[in-house]
Amino acid sequence: MKLLEERVRLGRTDLMVSPICFGCWQMGQTYWGRVPEGDLRSSVTRAIELGVNFFDTADAYGNGTAEEILGRALEGQDRESLIIATKVYHHWHDDAPRHPDLSHDYIKEECMRSLDRLGLDYLDLYQAHAFDVLTHPRETMEAFQELKDEGLIRYFGCSNFNAEQLRTALRFGRMDSTQPRYNLLQRDPELDLFPLCLAEEVGVLTYSSLAMGLLTGKFTGSESFDDVRSENPLFQGEDFKRNAGRVGKLKAIAGELDVSVTQLVLRTTVTHPAVTSAIVGIKRPAQIEDAAGIQDIRLSRQEYYRVRDLLG
Repeated sequence: MKLLEERVRLGRTDLMVSPICFGCWQMGQTYWGRVPEGDLRSSVTRAIELGVNFFDTADAYGNGTAEEILGRALEGQDRESLIIATKVYHHWHDDAPRHPDLSHDYIKEECMRSLDRLGLDYLDLYQAHAFDVLTHPRETMEAFQELKDEGLIRYFGCSNFNAEQLRTALRFGRMDSTQPRYNLLQRDPELDLFPLCLAEEVGVLTYSSLAMGLLTGKFTGSESFDDVRSENPLFQGEDFKRNAGRVGKLKAIAGELDVSVTQLVLRTTVTHPAVTSAIVGIKRPAQIEDAAGIQDIRLSRQEYYRVRDLLG
């Protein structure tokens, strides 16, 4: 299998990231059920062997569990060759529900806890996981900037911000990236967020890039789930069957190009000029092997729109 040597600049930063980003939500051992840690750690090792250098996690994934597992998986790896990103927002307590918090002091404190869980001295990218309506963006941006000035983070960005929230944040500092839900079945960010990111040179990391697995082509629309997908509208009733049928039509194009449906979808996703890297949730080494196999895939304009049109 060819090494994924392709690198893309993240916004205006000097971070050169692989177009496939290893997503760590599954490491949280909650919404996706329990996954053997050995499988997760083997997947990280395999990703690095294949040329994937970008890993995205969050403190909220299992209340620190995902960061701890990723930290153990990265032991012994060449730190300087990797781009590690995590997020802050969900302030959790042992005896009460967690709540949003992007206040100055919480960001500063939680960054240190994330570094400790990951076993790192600095983060390449620190992200606000969502928009906190109770904290003025100036306060949030000042905290991020202080962490950068202190050498604890290299750059900072956001996740789940809409276009207006990102535009507001940019009034008070430099958001170097944003992380929206975006895939070929859910394209809303193309309307206003992506044009803003292109204009402001903000890097885009797409999450749910494979629509929680629906865009891999492995479902018929009749399956049931006992994880987070059990309550997702994409996997319910006639919509599930209809979307699975649409995805199934991609197999013909994938066959023509001698690639998997997953690879076709991911290459189409990162072909959008606003998209820097597609985050793919990984449980097993075989999944990252499939996702990382986009190295030599290039789509013509006609092929790009053919894929989109088949998905509606």
